[in-house]
Amino acid sequence: MAEHLTQIGILRELEPVAEQEVNRHLSLAKPWHPHDYVPWDEGRNFAAMGGTDWDPEQSRLSELAKAALVVNLLTEDNLPAYHRDIAAAFTRESAWGTWVGRWTAEENRHGIVIRDYLVVTRGVDPVALENDRMTHMTNGFEPILSIPPGTPELFLHTLAYVTFQELATRISHRNTGQVCADPVAERMLQRIATDENLHMVFYRNVFEAAFEAVPDLAMEAVTAIVTHFQMPGTGMPNFRRNGVLMAKHGIYDLSQHLGEVVKPVLRRWRVFERADLGGRGEKARDELAAYLEDMETVKVPRFEEQRDRSLARDRERGVFV
Repeated sequence: MAEHLTQIGILRELEPVAEQEVNRHLSLAKPWHPHDYVPWDEGRNFAAMGGTDWDPEQSRLSELAKAALVVNLLTEDNLPAYHRDIAAAFTRESAWGTWVGRWTAEENRHGIVIRDYLVVTRGVDPVALENDRMTHMTNGFEPILSIPPGTPELFLHTLAYVTFQELATRISHRNTGQVCADPVAERMLQRIATDENLHMVFYRNVFEAAFEAVPDLAMEAVTAIVTHFQMPGTGMPNFRRNGVLMAKHGIYDLSQHLGEVVKPVLRRWRVFERADLGGRGEKARDELAAYLEDMETVKVPRFEEQRDRSLARDRERGVFV
């Protein structure tokens, strides 16, 4: 396919796979409704409607649960930015357009249900939450890598990124549900995590086909994304503080990123067993291998050591989240 190696060319080459994966997704995705996951009988008016405005004492969530839920919600809120990027990479034609629309519609439910839950249960300050939503959506999310439009790299980098990101988001939602100490929240977040997993499978399977079609370009995309990966919440208000809190208490940390996200996906794609790479692909794979070794032998152990020391200091001070 070298003679038509453009963004449109690779999309056409992989269109049968996209169609197959859309049909598979539609056969597995179970319909659900956000209103069925919110305890509406706990709701009451705020001051503008003659009720009482939010007070911290009204929340039954821990500081950790609040931080994680806000990060997860603001991440979901930025859907317009993600839709723009995915539509630009995949186009709105044929099976690709069907997927972009379906994925966007399914993702939109996640922000709806988390916000309804937090407002109805008064889990967090709704004014602060709305202010942060305005800031985060205004700023959007810009990937760290700038890829020229109309190139196969735009498609491949986007596809690789969303594969890892959807799996990471699934883990974050799942673990957030477990620390909420509320079966309603846990059920809601497990439902969202199931969606995220199905989305990941679509992207992972399509990228697997891309590896067969253009192995060198696919390998370069994987290496670029893994070595520069950022969660989509990067840049939101208070992300550093909330992200550190989530990592410190096992919602989503470097060890999970490596062991539960990066490695399983790379194994699925047989990245280190492939015999179809040319010089460019081999060079990218060597770079990836060096990066993963540094993560496994240096970065993850250092993070775990620092985390354990920090948790020990918290216990000594009687600090609990």
